Amino acid sequence: MENGVMMQYFEWNLPNDGKLWKQLKEDASHLHDIGVTAVWIPPAYKADEQQDEGYATYDLYDLGEFEQKGTIRTKYGTKDELKEMIDELHKNHIAVYLDVVLNHKAGGDFTEKFMVVEVDPNQRNAALGEPFEIQGWTGYSFHGRKDKYSDFKWHWYHFSGTGFDDSQKRSGIFQIQGEGKAWSDGVDGENGNYDFLLCNDLDLDHPEVVAELNRWGKWVSNELDLDGMRLDAIKHMKDQFIAQFLDAVRSERGNDFYAVGEYWNGDMETLDNYVEAVDHKVNLFDVPLHYNMFQASLERKDYNMQNILKNTLVEHHCELAVTFVDNHDSQHGSSLESQIEDWFKPLAYGLILLMKDGYPCLFYGDYYGVKGEKSPHTKIIDILLDARRKYAYGEQIEYFDHPSTVGFIRTGDEEHPGSGLVLLMSNDEAGNKIMNLGKEHKGEVWREITGSISDEVTVDEEGNGDFSVKARNLAVWVKK
Repeated sequence: MENGVMMQYFEWNLPNDGKLWKQLKEDASHLHDIGVTAVWIPPAYKADEQQDEGYATYDLYDLGEFEQKGTIRTKYGTKDELKEMIDELHKNHIAVYLDVVLNHKAGGDFTEKFMVVEVDPNQRNAALGEPFEIQGWTGYSFHGRKDKYSDFKWHWYHFSGTGFDDSQKRSGIFQIQGEGKAWSDGVDGENGNYDFLLCNDLDLDHPEVVAELNRWGKWVSNELDLDGMRLDAIKHMKDQFIAQFLDAVRSERGNDFYAVGEYWNGDMETLDNYVEAVDHKVNLFDVPLHYNMFQASLERKDYNMQNILKNTLVEHHCELAVTFVDNHDSQHGSSLESQIEDWFKPLAYGLILLMKDGYPCLFYGDYYGVKGEKSPHTKIIDILLDARRKYAYGEQIEYFDHPSTVGFIRTGDEEHPGSGLVLLMSNDEAGNKIMNLGKEHKGEVWREITGSISDEVTVDEEGNGDFSVKARNLAVWVKK
């Protein structure tokens, strides 16, 4: 999709009113009009309770269809509303990516007894004592669904660890014991081995588990006519499982079935290794770029803007990078809180929406607002989305040559008459830069489209223009 834009259509504090699918259906034509080409929707299946965002997954096959956990609908609506919403998005040429949570299950239907070893939370390979028996909520019968779509039942041996011993009413990290039981390889090395995240941790080395998840991946993609998936928490999951899972789904849906994974780690070497391990089969969110922008927003004029793209996924693997400003995990009050300060958000969105590389992801909270309060950024994001559609084409010539005022030229291309732009950003006082557009542009008059600068720039005989930007702001210049 040329100049595509993904939108994450939820934030952490949405009300539990069952109206999101209806709202998104009604919003589809507007999203198309502003240039959104794909929507990432939240986990759409039954969680352990209705108000859960969907990450405490109970039944993957219950898309808001069965009376389970005291509710038919999920936090976001019913299965019928979900399918109607997807149909409407497709009519508006918008792809749909489902948030897929395959790392753990929550809300078991009955307890089982089994042997475990408790491990050190900071060093998961270190046992805190001898094996002992616990009682865990690891039995899943899905009685409300009555075997529709799948008759698979989950038991303790389908998990590698659990977080709660019901017999002692005690939390911990309990590694399940038994033949072939171990934490998976190919996970993040934090805490020794970061296989276990929460609840009942799926054993992705168990052949029955792998077969059932592959079957579900094909089923849900067909059932909902999905165009792709956002894979949750992949740093906690066996890398080879992810690679083969995508192969399985694509065998059903085609090789252009899209996938982006959430590997929340700011270290480029770690992400490099992951990309190699999964044979480049999945895009990744550019967490290092997010952290660069977060630091820039905190350090203000002390941050060297020449480094904003350094050691990022978009620099090293531009074809795999999904660039984002914030999301539900980084927003205030979330587990990975690192919300970019408001003053810097226009600069951050200018960067990800107008630069050549990366697949930008727009956050619901930044566009519509959080907790029902309107976002202050909607207007500037609309301007930048419009600029992406009309002007952000051609090669990129970078001017990352000053600690506070940086920018680039997009040269435009023949397929988009009048395309091409200049972006400037400053994290300190007002600045300007002489930038060369090429002699073919001599005599052209350029104007600034965000409304921050009223003066125009005339390109000289050599193709140079003297472009300016206000203090702590961005400027986007296009041909008049």
